[in-house]
Amino acid sequence: MFLVFPRLWSVAHANGYVTAADFVRGRFGSRALALVIALTGIAATMPYIALQLVGIEVVLEGLGIHGEWPLIIAFAVLAAFTYASGLRAPALIAIVKDLLIYVTVIAAIVVIPEQLGGYGKIFASIPHPKLLLGTASANNLGPQAAYATLALGSALALLLYPHAITGVFSSSSEQVIRRNAVVLPAYSFALGLIALLGYMAVASGVASMPEFAPGFKAFGANFAVPALFLKVFPSWFVGVAFAAIAIGALVPAAIMSIACANLFTRNVYKEYFRRDCSTAHESQCAKITSLIVKLGALVFAIGLPPQYAIELQLLGGILIIQTLPSIVLGLYTRWLNPYALLLGWMAGMGIGIAMWATLGFAKTTYSLAVFGMTIPCYAALSALLLNIIVSTVLTVPFNAIEQRRVANCRSAG
Repeated sequence: MFLVFPRLWSVAHANGYVTAADFVRGRFGSRALALVIALTGIAATMPYIALQLVGIEVVLEGLGIHGEWPLIIAFAVLAAFTYASGLRAPALIAIVKDLLIYVTVIAAIVVIPEQLGGYGKIFASIPHPKLLLGTASANNLGPQAAYATLALGSALALLLYPHAITGVFSSSSEQVIRRNAVVLPAYSFALGLIALLGYMAVASGVASMPEFAPGFKAFGANFAVPALFLKVFPSWFVGVAFAAIAIGALVPAAIMSIACANLFTRNVYKEYFRRDCSTAHESQCAKITSLIVKLGALVFAIGLPPQYAIELQLLGGILIIQTLPSIVLGLYTRWLNPYALLLGWMAGMGIGIAMWATLGFAKTTYSLAVFGMTIPCYAALSALLLNIIVSTVLTVPFNAIEQRRVANCRSAG
């Protein structure tokens, strides 16, 4: 983020690009490649939005609002939140969101362990295999390889999502992007502390308490943290914590829906259906599309179990990382051929989805057998490697064909 995104912002700012697909269209001059980049972004982000709505639904369940009403309320708030104000609303409310999250997390990591007898007792209550990665062997690199590739692949995928690109392109300067990159580890550290809440929930035994059974019956382990807060904290602080969780889901969902709307409006609707689209019409179309995207996520969240949102969000990482060669590598070189990039994208998408399906749609770590060695690897990273190889290898003949065609045209002229 510190090294690559300021350069990407500079190119986008100079050329008036709003989406990653705009950049790819301008960089490679290929409508087809820009279209698949746009559609990949939308497909990867939709289950992500649904997951945010499920998070808000879980919080409202904890407040005693049952059934489908929590999701409908979440949709209504999200729609009103983004329709009138666009990016300004989530940008401003993000400050409140971060303050609430830090207050909640700091209180949780101090108060809850004190009530449960300390971190020693918390970790002692967790089965030993759940605390450690495990060990490698002579013929298997083991879970360490899976963890390392998952960490790397997740980081690469996260910054390629449309809402991340939208945040970068809407920044006021390259310096702002670098400053945010510098402080980003502090937010990532908070996520590590939040992960500890799962251990605390197990140690507290909330899953076996009858008063929390309805929540666990509806949402399973997703209800663990709300149940933990309901048990440990007074009602006034539970309200603060639940507000932090809800706003923490609302802000990214808002930016995600705006990013999807921009992709559809600029790179599908305007490019293929309304080339003479005015700025005002484009803005109105983006607002309507943003509502449709949120409505689609609502239908998805209501019609399917919460686990589906989680599993499809895992797939989203596999999908979105396949845009890396066109966006990141394309930022530094024009040598890659757009047709080769398109075929590389197809190869990466195909093998990535096949790995995910082979794993039963529930996991993303696929074991590769290489020269007698088993290497557990994040499927997205394996698929990306194939994508880059195909794109690089096929660029050579495609560029040669293109150069020969140009030479023939010049000689004929």
